[in-house]
Amino acid sequence: MTTDTQSRVAAAVDRAVEDAAASGFETTSRADRARWLRALADALDADRAALVPLAHAETHLSEARLDGEVTRTVGQLRFFAAVIEEGSYLEATIDSADATLTPPRPALHRMLRPLGPVAVFSASNFPFAFSVLGNDTASALAAGCPVVVKGHPGHPELSRRVAELATQALADAGAPSGALSLVEGVEEGVALVEHPSVTAVGFTGSLRGGRALFDIASARPAPIPFYGELGSLNPVVVTEAAAAARAAGVAEGLVGSFTRDGGQYCTKPGIVFVPSGAGLEGEVAARIPGAPAQQLLTQGMSDAFARGSSALADRDDVEVVAVGAADDAASAPTVLAVSVDAFAAAHETFLTECFGPLTLLVRYADRAELDRAIAVLEGSLTATIHCEPDEDVSSLTERLSRIAGRVLFNGWPTGVAIAWGQQHGGPWPATTASIHTSVGATAIRRWLTPLALQDAPASVLPAELAAGNPLGIPRREDGVLVVPGTERA
Repeated sequence: MTTDTQSRVAAAVDRAVEDAAASGFETTSRADRARWLRALADALDADRAALVPLAHAETHLSEARLDGEVTRTVGQLRFFAAVIEEGSYLEATIDSADATLTPPRPALHRMLRPLGPVAVFSASNFPFAFSVLGNDTASALAAGCPVVVKGHPGHPELSRRVAELATQALADAGAPSGALSLVEGVEEGVALVEHPSVTAVGFTGSLRGGRALFDIASARPAPIPFYGELGSLNPVVVTEAAAAARAAGVAEGLVGSFTRDGGQYCTKPGIVFVPSGAGLEGEVAARIPGAPAQQLLTQGMSDAFARGSSALADRDDVEVVAVGAADDAASAPTVLAVSVDAFAAAHETFLTECFGPLTLLVRYADRAELDRAIAVLEGSLTATIHCEPDEDVSSLTERLSRIAGRVLFNGWPTGVAIAWGQQHGGPWPATTASIHTSVGATAIRRWLTPLALQDAPASVLPAELAAGNPLGIPRREDGVLVVPGTERA
């Protein structure tokens, strides 16, 4: 990188981050932030007629899919407005002074507060829901953190358009300048993670890119949290009873899930454990000719899929179950199969994610073989069990819950609901911080840090911790959870 390029990159990132740091966004009220999030939702919703065709042109995703994704993104913004209005996310806690205890207890007031300016890296596969105004941005703004978004090169024009409408909507609603901005470029992304005023990073993308940025964040003189969603194979176990009872239904669901939008979901079922000789493979193969081929998000992704799928299919220990039709632009749905012995022996290879419409069937003869295969699995966002109502799958559930953040039963992992109880995270390499989620109400926790005030005068207490609970939020007072509208025991 030349000196002129370094200067340009530094200037662009400095301007965005320092504007965020000077915005005073951390001191804004929850009521104002909820209003601004709804203003962003309204602006995005109002511009969907122009945004959806632009996204389609850049990503090759269908306009119907993208229109639904706008609806999801609008819902995420409004969801977090409701989360901060409710207030329990603050973990507000008050302990009264008590000199009779050993040791004596001082008066303690504790709650979570925003970290400060954060960086958000957009994802390629969700150009709305995990991009400029995606879930990371929505949760960070809700927490009170100004955001600098690093746009994804797969949809640059869309990113600029959304950033422009967002900054205008925030300004019109009275939000402070610098609350949200956009930078672009690989060097800019590195500089953003290195910037001393950035307090945390949210990332959705490849294992290689995420690990490189994670290492940079950890190597800073003052390391910062890096919340990366990196890669996931989302294993599925089909029990013998489930295969015998409903092989056709399981096959139909699997093909629909792993080929959905070209298999470009972080929750795509990439490994499926199937009982040998149960007829499930034939049912899957029969549905591949009808599965649509899909042009992937970028040419680089298409090339990587071609290399990865060919390398697996050419192995002597792998059987090609079915390959769909495709043209030069689209990637063909591909189903491969392997034995447990081969899978366990070369698990490093088989556990490398092939981004696109490919799934690997692992044939097991009995529970002992299944257990041996599960033992080599790495962390995933999800794990799924297809079973029958009278089966005891408690031990299988326990094993899978150790390698996944969400365990599903008789369903498919593609599709992540926006809800208070949602968990979208998992052990490495699915994420860099398995105790957190990037979807759901507690996604906001990533951008917050606790502060306790001891023996503080009433004048310095935030309203959320003031006597009488003037804002009416849930609080824990002297060990008792107090919810507005109910009386303490």
